[in-house]
Amino acid sequence: MIRPTRAVEAIPATTPFIGPEQLMRETDRRELVRLGANESAFGPSPRAVEAMSGELARLSWYGDPESLDLRDALAQKHRCRPQQIVVGSGIDDLMGLAVRAFVAPGEAALSARGTYPTFNYHVVGYGARPISVAYLDDGTPDCESLIGAARRDAPRVVYLANPDNPSGRFISRADMERFYAELPHDALLLLDEAYADFVDEAELLPPVFEDRLIRLRTFSKAYGMAGARIGYALATERTVATFQKIRLHYGINRNAQVGALASLHDEEFRRYVVAETVCAREDYYRVARELGRRYIESRTNFVCIDFGGAERATRIMDELLARGVWIRKPGAPPLDAYVRVSVGTEPMRQAFESALRAVLAEAFI
Repeated sequence: MIRPTRAVEAIPATTPFIGPEQLMRETDRRELVRLGANESAFGPSPRAVEAMSGELARLSWYGDPESLDLRDALAQKHRCRPQQIVVGSGIDDLMGLAVRAFVAPGEAALSARGTYPTFNYHVVGYGARPISVAYLDDGTPDCESLIGAARRDAPRVVYLANPDNPSGRFISRADMERFYAELPHDALLLLDEAYADFVDEAELLPPVFEDRLIRLRTFSKAYGMAGARIGYALATERTVATFQKIRLHYGINRNAQVGALASLHDEEFRRYVVAETVCAREDYYRVARELGRRYIESRTNFVCIDFGGAERATRIMDELLARGVWIRKPGAPPLDAYVRVSVGTEPMRQAFESALRAVLAEAFI
């Protein structure tokens, strides 16, 4: 028998996310109201669709392995050099490169308990040791505890999402500057900014290019290109050169490169998506208030609503799925008492509200 490495063989079978397609197969449904994956309900930029459509006949070509046109445009956006940017097939790909490059087997990697699970999926998969600290009671990442654990346990990488996933909380610029300054300087901060496009750039950590910081961005959220799988990292030239040694050079979808470049030149559309997202969040807040439920004010394209306990939140999520509305919920306390619903169009939000009210009207809920 041919066996995998001991490290891989020891990993229990794990699927970080069960997709809506699988759920439809399991429930024998032809469609769902998709409010579970924080996809953009507003689609990609029309310019991106036009550009990608115009290039379909060239799908027989590989994409540019250096993504140079896209990196040039991103360098203008971020006022840096193209050599300080690496493009990957989404943030998940770039996370894996960071863990593989900077955390050796047996070494520690630190995160908030219950944060975006793909990070620890990579940590375990590459034989490293995940360690974590709990969120604060209000669903905010506990930066003080992260600093304490980083000083005590000497992790090679500290992962933090800001705005946070799964809570939607946002850590201010001043607090992020202090957090970064107080982390041990031999620890790499892997800063996941997947939802940064929903926040004014002036509120984010200022531009910093140091070897101990990698910032991850994506076209999946505000730009509506989740299915194209394209994202990028902002880092030092030394870090980018390290990624160059191990990244899959032809792993970027050519049409995704075309669409991402066109999206960057359609700032009006991004602002439209951000404005619609703000309106949708307010709609969810209204529903929560009318139902007497607490909620977390979000800086992302999703909202968490508190239902008082993990078991009840899970039951609500399952009952909504039975009615054709797909949402998710966080998996670790204290956020496991919440359900999480992605921003949708007005008809999608109406479908969610109607189904939720019907579920709550049932005596067993």
